[in-house]
Amino acid sequence: MIPSRKLFTRKLDFIHGSVELSHGGGGRAMAQLIEEVFLTAFDNEWLRTQDDCAQFNVPAGRLVMATDSHVVSPLFFPGGDIGCLSVHGTINDVAMAGAQPLYLAASFILEEGFPLADLQRIVDSMAQAARQAGVPIVTGDTKVVERGKGDGVFITTTGVGVVPPGVNISASRAQPGDAILLSGSLGDHGMAVMAQRENLSFDAPIVSDTAALHGLVATMVAVAPELHCLRDPTRGGLGSALNEIAQQSGVGMRLHEAAIPVHEPVRALCEFLGLDPLYVANEGKLLAICPAECADPLLAVMRAHSLGQEAAIIGSVVTDAHGFVEMETVFGGRRLVDWLSGEQLPRIC
Repeated sequence: MIPSRKLFTRKLDFIHGSVELSHGGGGRAMAQLIEEVFLTAFDNEWLRTQDDCAQFNVPAGRLVMATDSHVVSPLFFPGGDIGCLSVHGTINDVAMAGAQPLYLAASFILEEGFPLADLQRIVDSMAQAARQAGVPIVTGDTKVVERGKGDGVFITTTGVGVVPPGVNISASRAQPGDAILLSGSLGDHGMAVMAQRENLSFDAPIVSDTAALHGLVATMVAVAPELHCLRDPTRGGLGSALNEIAQQSGVGMRLHEAAIPVHEPVRALCEFLGLDPLYVANEGKLLAICPAECADPLLAVMRAHSLGQEAAIIGSVVTDAHGFVEMETVFGGRRLVDWLSGEQLPRIC
């Protein structure tokens, strides 16, 4: 981020003001935007150096790095917004390697005319999410595009973390006989965004599950360091995530429909819209694959955590040269859980 020169005689108008092309031009207006919006919200020792990069020490272990772009529509939805989502999403990608996330970078593409009040709200949400997670935003970048060339704001976040010695978690390590666990109910995020987008209301509101999962992962790794796979089922949902793992590991999966938790309002909205909860995005859930003998203690520690209270064992890994994911239905039959064809809900994360 460009360092502030503190030469501003008039503050930004966060009530009526909007993003202007000059806010991306590299001059005084851009420095003021960064000073009054980003540096103020994300304040930490790394940003205070006002360098164009961040320098930091890391503990021993394997470094993990992940990056993700966020284009959700609408920008604000029940339970969250694009700001906290951009923090949680990248933290979770790092955590799925069993790593402790350490630092984040954030890049913004802003559209000319975007209200400064909304930008402030988004940035404050990011700052709060980063503080609560204990993962600071230490560097970033801002660009402005002409009116009509963007969609308000796009955010890209990059995270780095460290995997402790002895932990080896990968989507290529699922083995026949392993148990498959899910940390909670499916589809809350995708259906919360969809309900907001379509102005749908329910007696029991659907709220996004967006959350940082690294604390839950740390407790899981502590009790079961031999965990084989972790994955957060975001775009494409649980069905696509399991197909990816099956392909990478060269195995099959058997699921039990009755064991998969789905909140009733989510199930009802999916039925109304003709959607399958297995393919709806989640932003605060994870699936874990571990040796069968680890499943019960792992389930217990997951349920003891605030983000895993509805955790369940939902199936097992089997030998299958075709890599099929199948599900035993509540009626006693079986159906194929195939790859998602196309995209059920665009602009969801």
